Amino acid sequence: MTAERSGAENVDRTLGLLWRARGGAAEPTRGRRPTLTVERIVAAAIAVADADGLAAASMHRVAKELGAGTMTLYTYVPGKAELVDLMVDDVLVERRLPGPGEPRPAGWREQVALYASRTGEAYRNHPWLCEVSRVRPPLGPGQLAGQEYLLSIVDALGLPPRQAVAAANGIGTYIDANAALGAEHTHLERSTGQSTEAWWHQRSSFWENYFEVDAHPSINRIWLGGGFEQTAEAQGEAAYEFGLRRMLDGIEALVRGDQRPRTPKP
Repeated sequence: MTAERSGAENVDRTLGLLWRARGGAAEPTRGRRPTLTVERIVAAAIAVADADGLAAASMHRVAKELGAGTMTLYTYVPGKAELVDLMVDDVLVERRLPGPGEPRPAGWREQVALYASRTGEAYRNHPWLCEVSRVRPPLGPGQLAGQEYLLSIVDALGLPPRQAVAAANGIGTYIDANAALGAEHTHLERSTGQSTEAWWHQRSSFWENYFEVDAHPSINRIWLGGGFEQTAEAQGEAAYEFGLRRMLDGIEALVRGDQRPRTPKP
């Protein structure tokens, strides 16, 4: 289940909090001297979510971890949905993707590999990310750094603007989705105490009692040919690498201009 996202009434406040490092949002000034900071609140929420899942990172739980009253947190962050936005973007910032003028791998494929590696690491370190919808992402420094990095890669290839956007979005969506899938495996193993391999082993009787060869000839043929000999985890990694490589091959072919024309439909 995905987390609730921020409402329209808090857009300006949320944007200010996301960009607080640039003076986007000031700490509370009314009453006593502030004892907390947005950074401490977000860090505590991330720690709770890392340990016990996103649902556990309630305003009450985070306040308790900080030794503060729940209502005190609301003077810094409007609510749980906005807190989740801040948590997600702080985690994305942790990727430390090279910005304009900063050193990066020489080849464009290697640059994509860096994005994939650091994004995958972020999801492995924070499995709760798979519970958060990225359809309407927080427009913070972490989100924009990732978009800028991918666009800079394909823009340097000389693609026209619309193709550059399509290529960057395609690469980012593919990598992010697979990273989220990996995090979901981790999340399920932690929450159920059962590994994916153990889950499949528990259902091994299915192949003897319910699988019909005549209705699934392709599955059977691939099975007999050794296509499923790898573990589920290894199959997932192979599928990911295969898909990403083919996608980058296609972009490379587009840049070279050597795509074969399609045969017109009659």
